[in-house]
Amino acid sequence: MFLVDVMNKLTSYIKPYWKWALLAPIFMFIEVICDLLQPTMLANIVDNGIKQGDIPYIIHTGAKMFCIALAGMVGGMGCTVASSITSQNFGADLRSAVFKKIQSFSFLNIDKFKTSSLITRLTNDIVHLQMMVLMSLRMMIRAPLLFIGGIIMAVSLNAKLSLILVISIPLLMVVLYTRMKKSRPLFSAVQQKLDKINAVIRENLLGIRVVKAFVRADHEKKRFADANDDLMFASMRAFGFVILIMPLVMLIMNLSIVGVLWLGGIYVNSGDLEVGEIMAYINYITQILFSLMMIGNMLLFMTHAAVSIQRVNEVLDTNIDICNAPDADTCPISSGEVLFENVSFGYGGSGEHLVLRDINFCAKSGQTIAILGATGSGKSTLINLIPRFYDVTSGSVKVDGRDVRVVDLATLRNGIGIVPQETVLFSGSIKDNIRWGKKDATDGEIVEVCKIAQAHDFITSFSEAYDTQLGQRGVNLSGGQKQRIAIARAIIKKPKILLLDDSTSSVDMVTEQRIQQGLKQFAKDCTIFIIAQRISSVLDSDTILILSDGQIIAQGTHYELLKYCSIYQDIYNSQLGEGVIIDA
Repeated sequence: MFLVDVMNKLTSYIKPYWKWALLAPIFMFIEVICDLLQPTMLANIVDNGIKQGDIPYIIHTGAKMFCIALAGMVGGMGCTVASSITSQNFGADLRSAVFKKIQSFSFLNIDKFKTSSLITRLTNDIVHLQMMVLMSLRMMIRAPLLFIGGIIMAVSLNAKLSLILVISIPLLMVVLYTRMKKSRPLFSAVQQKLDKINAVIRENLLGIRVVKAFVRADHEKKRFADANDDLMFASMRAFGFVILIMPLVMLIMNLSIVGVLWLGGIYVNSGDLEVGEIMAYINYITQILFSLMMIGNMLLFMTHAAVSIQRVNEVLDTNIDICNAPDADTCPISSGEVLFENVSFGYGGSGEHLVLRDINFCAKSGQTIAILGATGSGKSTLINLIPRFYDVTSGSVKVDGRDVRVVDLATLRNGIGIVPQETVLFSGSIKDNIRWGKKDATDGEIVEVCKIAQAHDFITSFSEAYDTQLGQRGVNLSGGQKQRIAIARAIIKKPKILLLDDSTSSVDMVTEQRIQQGLKQFAKDCTIFIIAQRISSVLDSDTILILSDGQIIAQGTHYELLKYCSIYQDIYNSQLGEGVIIDA
């Protein structure tokens, strides 16, 4: 049943290449027919040619065998080409479909899968499926044809000898079925261990500087060794079981051949069988049993591939919880006004463990809203609800008076600029990274936003300036430099809403003030949300929200909060000192 289920799931990706998929078995049929004809013709040469001393017959039959062998070679090559084209295109399309599905995931969907697991599914698992299609179009066509054709030719050659097949075939089928059934959970464990080792490698490579800084190389080596050993032992259990079964399979095959020789010898002595016929029959029984073993190996591989199919389909069948409504509003964001009405949120849509509770506030167009609070108070979660990275559990988030759930996702997010807490840059030039915000941005626009983000001076200090190539994740830049490029990338699209999630934490206070002054001039009509740890960053905000344990416990201007909010007073005094007053 699982084989039928697997093939049904693959059909849609094979269908565009049905012509090649059809040619493969046709070519393979030609090769199998040629292989089946060879033993009988060899028997004829022995019994009718060599035995009779008929040289012309030997030459004539040998020439026909050569032509048939040549036709078989053409069939085999044609099947290889057709099956390779089908499997490679199938793999490319499936990998593309999985990647596109991942791109459509919401943050909640992404949280469900580990990054290392998604990488394994996109690479190793899909390679298994490619191989399955390749082998199916070759071996799964060749083996059954050879098995059925071999039985027909063997029985037609000598029905009495075929009694051996009645015993050996069922025995071999039982052994192969047992191997297939027992190996499936073992191969599933192998893929899980592969996920784990990919996770260790990824974490180590991304955090290599931290590893070296804390002199934890030995610890990381042990983590990798443990994961590597787990994968090795899981693989040994899976493939070890398969290998242990092989001697039993070979024993059945060899005993069958011995049986043919013993019983055939009796028939030869009685004059009921010719020597050439025994030679042909041994060839046929070898073809039959090897084809049956081939089918068993294919089913074993399919068992392994079935695990990969399940893992790939987990991605493809994932329900996207953040998607456009059928009649989504595509009107662009115009004012940038943001309203939170009785918003509560829990990850997974759960109302039991709420991260945010009863959030109410309004950000008017052009206002700057600052959000302060302890780590884990829900600051980043709150602003992630605005571009609808997550959906609220209850209440509503409105932009321009429209619930974000009824606004087209692309329209909503095109109107929002975001600088995330963790700065992510991509390999390529600085100019390319800034153009992520606006793909058709001119060089003049890039320079303008970089000056506002206080990035122009350090960029032009590089020998290649804006064409400077960045390493993976911007490794050749400092934390502050990366943050400033990320700010330029966010504001080049001239958004109506700008979300800055602790985006100047690695920048000195003087540079930060210059960035804020530049943003005021550049984004006059832009509603700005600032999450900050330094209170000096938010003093001149129109509204400051104080979050604690997922709730807004106070909101107001700097001077208002200084008067009545003890938590804000404590933050202010701890950072700027008691008695210090800074004009907003």
